[in-house]
Amino acid sequence: MELRLLRYFLEIARAGNMSRAAEALHVSQPTLSKQMKELEQDLGKKLFRRESTGLQLTDAGMLLRKRAEDILDMVDKTSDEFKALDHITGGEVRIGCAESHQIKYLARTIKGFREQYPLFRYHLTSGNTEQVTERLDRGLIDFAVIVEPPNLSRYNYLEIPEVDIWGLVLRKDDPLAKKESICFADLKPLALICSQQGMQFDISRWCGEKADQLNLTGTINLAYNGSVFVREGLGYMLTFDRLVNTGPDSPLCFRPLEPRLETRMFVIWKKYQVFTPIAELLLDALKQNIKSPEGI
Repeated sequence: MELRLLRYFLEIARAGNMSRAAEALHVSQPTLSKQMKELEQDLGKKLFRRESTGLQLTDAGMLLRKRAEDILDMVDKTSDEFKALDHITGGEVRIGCAESHQIKYLARTIKGFREQYPLFRYHLTSGNTEQVTERLDRGLIDFAVIVEPPNLSRYNYLEIPEVDIWGLVLRKDDPLAKKESICFADLKPLALICSQQGMQFDISRWCGEKADQLNLTGTINLAYNGSVFVREGLGYMLTFDRLVNTGPDSPLCFRPLEPRLETRMFVIWKKYQVFTPIAELLLDALKQNIKSPEGI
């Protein structure tokens, strides 16, 4: 299977139309159609079906799309790594990040790093710990920033010195907003929104077996999206402080949990990982700026 055909396939999947894809790829439509038919014959599966709205992916097509994106990501990353071997004025690094205000440590490091290496480029992807460590294990990213203790048998790490504080995001016109903190009894009758990871690990750590008594009505990956649901009256969101706007102009506020619940953040990378020169230099900068006494 040629990489060129995978790129052609992905462009058709994005465009949903053979003509538009051919135009974007600068090939003729008959040539593109023929090559997709050959790809389907090689795989023994139909990849597209025609509908009134355009070309839609079959189940086999959706599987190939996921695999093709991963394959081409790896190919592009490998190509970037080899290009970086020729010069250290720049290069590319890919980082998977959990949501946290502590990402500021990464941002500050990169800001200073780009002053020294102006051709340096970074690519951030967001996700929970499971999602970003999966990409790290598959070699699709160089570093991951996670909000739970790392597996020490698989990863080296830096511990970021601050902590994230858990609490409840709610509307300012809600009676609970008058309280300075939120206890378990306050949460029991509420329709709660929380990340699956947060509910499974952090909230369960906070309230133990009583976590089963909470009414989790929705899960989220991004706190901003959850805040929109809270603003529209769909529930209350359990999340970290400083992830959403709760300022004077916002209809929302944040109240910490009582007793206090904290979560630490870690920058991790695979043990025995071979870095590109620019990634190695970025790691050195992170070690210096975060000043972690462990994991170095």
